[in-house]
Amino acid sequence: MAQLVARFLHTEEVIGSSPVSPTSYSSCMARRESKRSLAADFFSGVGLLFRGLRVWGTAPRLMLLGMIPALVVAAILVAGVIALGLNLETIAAAITPFAEAWDEPFRTGSRLVAAAALLTVSVLIVIYTFTTITLIVGQPFYEMIWGHVERRFGPLPENPLTFWQSFWRGIGAGLRMLVPTVLVGLMLFLLGFVPLVGQILVPLAGAVIGGWYLTVELTGLAFDGRGMSLRQRRVALRSHRAITLGFGAATYLVFLIPLGAVIMMPAAVAGATLLARRTLGESTVPLARDPGSTRLPPQA
Repeated sequence: MAQLVARFLHTEEVIGSSPVSPTSYSSCMARRESKRSLAADFFSGVGLLFRGLRVWGTAPRLMLLGMIPALVVAAILVAGVIALGLNLETIAAAITPFAEAWDEPFRTGSRLVAAAALLTVSVLIVIYTFTTITLIVGQPFYEMIWGHVERRFGPLPENPLTFWQSFWRGIGAGLRMLVPTVLVGLMLFLLGFVPLVGQILVPLAGAVIGGWYLTVELTGLAFDGRGMSLRQRRVALRSHRAITLGFGAATYLVFLIPLGAVIMMPAAVAGATLLARRTLGESTVPLARDPGSTRLPPQA
């Protein structure tokens, strides 16, 4: 599973490679410093999400507007999740017909495992779907939040796309990301049938992979505003894997909290803007003066 997650994020380090020789002290120290740096970057990514909360202090009305589309979409999806929960036992029995002839407690145990795996995968897909639909529905509000954050830290990028071009581009990117999300969800569902190991690894992998997809989606405004494609967005985020993983995992876990997604959605957009600036080597230190209407040229 560790190899799968590493490969998914295109990790350059080869899992299971030969360990550093104990006689090579300098190599061991370099590797230890690298691990410390990765840990620091991970928690730096977590911190970017909570830095997004500070926008409540600089633009509270704007952040309240950002909660409206999140609340509407969440209400619809919560109804679906409740329906799934009420019928979870029936669905679990339907997808495990092979266990019908098994003796107890194996029949019940297999259905409990199926229900847990189905719930984990459903949460992954629901959170991604919530984020995608909310960003589409509330695009005007989230564009204002994105612009507010950009102006606090530097010139506002010159967006080469019109509103409708950005709108349809966002839908296209969301659909392209939805397909692998569903495929990964199916893989995690099957992995959930592995006794003990599956129940531990599936939620962990869900947070890692779900966090990655969330981050790719949330940073769309910042990268699109610079005229960068979905592929360029992925490349930039993968170049800072630890920070991206920290931000994504923290956002994913916060979204699991009841009403957490509604309250944190505007902050996640603000934090994702900071993450995009960090991955592109731009400043995340607030300006001491108002940059006015100065704009950056679009990225090639």
